[in-house]
This record gives sequence, C-alpha cells and structure tokens, in this order.
Amino acid sequence: MLALDFLVELGTEELPPKALKRLAEAFLEGVEKGLNEAGLAYESTRYYAAPRRLAVFVEQLATQQPDRTSQMDGPPVKAAFDAEGQPTQAALGFARKCGVELSELDQSGPRLRHVQTIAGQPAAELLPQIVDNALAALPIPKRMRWGAGKTEFVRPTQWLVMLQGDSMIPGEILSQQAGRTSLGHRFHHPGEVRISTPASYTDDLRQAHVIADFAERRELIRQRVEQLAAEQQGTAIIPDDLLDEVTALVEWPVPLVCSFEERFLDVPQEALISTMQDNQKYFCLLDANGRLLPRFITVANIESTDPAQIIAGNEKVVRPRLTDAEFFFQQDKKHPLEHNNQRLASVVFQAQLGSVYDKAVRVSNLAAFIAERIGGDPANATRAGLLSKCDLASEMVGEFPELQGVAGYYYAQHDGEAEDVALALNEQYMPRGAGAELPSTLTGAAVALADKLDTLVGIFGIGMLPTGSKDPYALRRAALGVLRILIEKRLELDLHAALQTAVNQYGAAVKGEGLVDQVQEFIFDRLRARYEDEGIDVAVYQSVRAVHPHSPLDFDQRVQAVQAFRRLPEAEALAAANKRVSNILAKSEDPVPEVIDPALLNEAAEQTLAQAVQAAESDIGPLAADRQYQASLERLASLREPVDSFFDQVLVNAEDPRIKANRYALLARLRGLFLGVADISLLG
Repeated sequence: MLALDFLVELGTEELPPKALKRLAEAFLEGVEKGLNEAGLAYESTRYYAAPRRLAVFVEQLATQQPDRTSQMDGPPVKAAFDAEGQPTQAALGFARKCGVELSELDQSGPRLRHVQTIAGQPAAELLPQIVDNALAALPIPKRMRWGAGKTEFVRPTQWLVMLQGDSMIPGEILSQQAGRTSLGHRFHHPGEVRISTPASYTDDLRQAHVIADFAERRELIRQRVEQLAAEQQGTAIIPDDLLDEVTALVEWPVPLVCSFEERFLDVPQEALISTMQDNQKYFCLLDANGRLLPRFITVANIESTDPAQIIAGNEKVVRPRLTDAEFFFQQDKKHPLEHNNQRLASVVFQAQLGSVYDKAVRVSNLAAFIAERIGGDPANATRAGLLSKCDLASEMVGEFPELQGVAGYYYAQHDGEAEDVALALNEQYMPRGAGAELPSTLTGAAVALADKLDTLVGIFGIGMLPTGSKDPYALRRAALGVLRILIEKRLELDLHAALQTAVNQYGAAVKGEGLVDQVQEFIFDRLRARYEDEGIDVAVYQSVRAVHPHSPLDFDQRVQAVQAFRRLPEAEALAAANKRVSNILAKSEDPVPEVIDPALLNEAAEQTLAQAVQAAESDIGPLAADRQYQASLERLASLREPVDSFFDQVLVNAEDPRIKANRYALLARLRGLFLGVADISLLG
C-alpha cells in the first residue's frame, strides 16, 4: 500500500510557555489515537512546538484506509423461523435493521448474521477530522474566543498547514483554511514560508529563523548556557522546568551573559536566584564553592546586531528586583528574629487550633521531647522550635514565600544563634517533596518531626481528615516525611509516645480519645505504598503491621528481615505451620498455660520440638535485644524439621485435657518466637 509523510502545523498567537510542551505532547497523542482508530498505518510520529506553532509529523502514513468487514449477530436461527419455515417478526426486524433482504443474511450458524464489507476511505478525507478531534481534546483549562466568530482555542489561530507528501490536504480547522504556507520568525523573517514537503518542514522554517523542534531548541539552549557559564568560570543552574519554559518562549534562541552589582551578593543568594528565575527567566551562575556569581544568562529571541543593547536592557530590568530583595533583607535585620513572634500571636494557624505562635510553642516543646530521645540537644531543639515560624512574619518571606525557612536561617545566623538552631529553621520543612533532601542535623530532624506530628494531631483532632481528593493541610506528605526522617536517618523514636505528647499539648482543643492510635495508623498506612514501590510484597508489610511496632525504624528493620526470610527454603513451610498454629490457638476455649510441663511431653516429636524451642529462645534473646531480626528469623528457620515432625506425629487435641493444654502451651511458645519479629502466618 502506498505511504506518504504527513504534516499538520497550526499557527497561533504566542502560546502559554508553561503549557507548550504538554500541549504538543497531547496533540501528538490525539493524532496517533485518531490514526489508530481509523486503521491508518504509519512508521513513526513526532511533535514540533514553538511559541507560535504546534505541529505533528507522521512518517510514511498509509494513503488509504484498508477495507474492513463488520458483522452483526441477530436472533437465533430457531427463533427466526416458525414451524412452517416462515420468517418471524424477529428475523424480519433484524433484516430491516441491517438494511438488507432476509435472503442476504447468513443463516449457516446458530444465529442470523449480517456481514458487511466496508471500503476504506482515502487518508486525505479522514485526516482533517482526526486533526480537529485531536485539537479539541487538548488539555486547555480555559479557551478563548477572538474576533466575531465563535471558534475557541487556547490562543487565536493564524494559519494552518496540512500536507500529504507534496500535496496539500484541503479543509478548515479552527477557522483556518489549510494550505502549505507557514510564517517565519516574527522579526527576522515576518513573511510567509512555503513548506515544500513534510520532510522539509524543519529546514524550511530554519531558513526563516525558526527552530521548530522543541527538543533541539532545548538542547541548544542548555549547551550554550553551559558554555557561557564555563567562560565565566562558573556553573549554570538549569532547572528542567525553567529550561522548558525558556525553550517555549523563543523560536531562535540566543543566550547572552549579563551582570549585576556585587553589592547584591550580601543578600541571601536564594532570594536573588528566586527572583531571577521566577520573574525574569534567567539562568544564574555559581562559582566552584556554590556561591552566586554577579552574572546571569538571558536567552534572547533575536540575533541582534547590537547585543549590548539587549544585555543592558536585561540588567536594567533586574536591578529593581534585586534592590527590593536587598531592602527587605536590610529591614528584617533591624530587629531580632524572635520579635516576629509578637506578630505571629495574632496570625491564625487554624481557627480551632490557635495562632501560628501557639503552634511554635507546641513545636518547641515537642521538639525537645523528640531531641532527647533521638540523641539530640533538647535545649537547641527548644530554641529552634520557638523561632521556627518567625520568618513567616518577615518582609523577605512576604515578598518571596518560597524562602520560608531559608530566610529564617540567615536571620538566625545574623542574630548569633547556634548553627544547628539556624539550620533547623530551614530543615523543619524537609523533606520538601518525594525523594527530597532530609535534615542534616538532629536539631533540624527534631523540629521537622515535631512540626509534622503537631499538624497531624491537630488536624485529625478536629476531625478534618484528608479525603481521596482533598488534603489541604498536606497530611499525607507530613506522614511520609516523618517516616523518611526516622527510617532513612535511622533515628529511634517511639511514635506512640511522641504523638501522646502532642495530644497532651492541645488539651481540650482536640478530641483526644483514640486520637493517638488513629494518627499512628494513618502514618503507618503510608508505609504500604513505600514498600510496594520497593518491590516488597504487601504480605510482608501486613505481617509486621500485625505485631504493632511503635517505632518506624523498628518497623522497617522487621520488614527487611521478613523480606529476606521469605527467600529461605524453609519460609513457606514455616509460614504454613504458623498459620496452622494460629488457627489452633484461636479455637482454644480455655486459657493457654504459659509454662510447659516437661512431664506431660509424651511423644518423642513433641519432646524434640520443646527442646528446639527452648534452645531457640536462648539464642534469640540477645539477637532480639539488638534488633537483629534477620539473624533471628534465620535461626528460627532451623525449627522447620521439628515443627513438621510434630504435626506429622502428634495429635494436638489429645483426649487427656492436661496433655492437650500442655501441647497448646508448646505451640504458643513456638508462635511467640516468630511474633517477636512478625506474624509470618500472614505470608502464606
């Protein structure tokens, strides 16, 4: 079958830069979906995207839709004809529905069947609708109208190109008649550009100062920015989101180095970087020590004959923003950071839970409690907690909200606070996202844990539990943060005790009954997804959950041990035996004795098992004390043979009630050994 390349390009006014890449990807997905549904074969596809255009290129697209057959089953043949062989109303109705005579229906099978061959249509007739559908399905939150028409799109459309091979495909989409004429760069080549063939698209536009390939433009910017940074003896900060946005702003990128006054370097560099990246879309430069250089790189959309004019213009624009940051920083330093708590006393944290200052006091007390238990300095944790929210009332954070914590660190340093206290003011918000950095200090870890636990207890305590779609206080993220800090930094903390302390601080402001268990369950629930991501079976998680550890670190150590145990050849049999033991003990109507009476061990197999259990208890005691759970389970794996022999040779429910009770006691001791790590009966 004949195949030709296909190209569609929709020209528009400047598209929203943050959405450009996603729009282009969705356009490509929509076209692919339409082609597949139409049965039009092709070799490959790709999208192109620039500020004023979205395009899709399809390589070797079939020019003709293949013929296809459709079949429709009707009533059973037995119901289609009466005893005299005359057609029933069911048969006649089915024939009318299919638009054919009854004789044309297939009567050879159990049901009447209508088989129809549908001739394939030319691709040129199908493509305009496929493109239109793809554009209509783009993820555009708010569409706009323009002129007197009722057409809606993310931006006003300006032109449309649709080519199949070297032929134009006629059609109208979004008020634009298809042609083969595009437009070049708004300044370098404002005139029309004739697209010869789909394959020549990028070259034709390149001659008009447009690099249509988003990925090519992005890589060109990245390489040139890195090169210019190296020439300035620095390294460029190139966040992916910023690089994508800059790529979406320019058709012909020309990176240029600009500078600002060195006096601005006295301002926290995070504030300078933030304003230059977020407001001006500049790439900042760092020296070898990670300090900000008084340089930045802007990406122009024009190859100027006098680039100094562009550089001067950008330097002029950025100066007021840096001056603002400098002013806020100087104003904030005029009084100690702690004074901001006076303002926070009148700022509501949550209507039922008091002010932000009230929260800082609770965090301070809870951080001290936690620091003492994780090996930190309670005094420094107390101080850091008290200062933890102060920068929220600063001028700097008022202008740059993303600097909360960072600003506090600089102001605490300026006030002469201990280094770990200053660091904790920033580290309290860690981790800021999935896989993000954790606190580096124990003081920071204590404050971060206290802040998250206080929020969890408070919001749960007033009944504002997160739902499937709503979690306004980011409680799931807080719970995950607690787990990551304790597990990855290997910090031992009794979560139940810490939560109880948090509840006690709230007093009557929260409904305390059952609150500690509720919040602890919520936190440990987050571990399930974490372990699934790590490839750990949910049964392993549930086996540990069943023994209710209070320490996340302890929980994780048990999970890792059980995961390793599952790989042992004895694991499956011991899990099954534990399940059997659990079921037997659950059916016991009488209390199970705590002590085994050796005199009542009549069978050799039960004597052997009792000796093996006693020996295992002696061996496992020191291992359990050191939380060497994996070693404990490896030791318990040796019980497989005596356990199997016991169940093969011994009748647990003996007629003599004393012997029966003694055997129950033996099984309870056996089960208790495993429950010291996890309920492995759940692994079966």
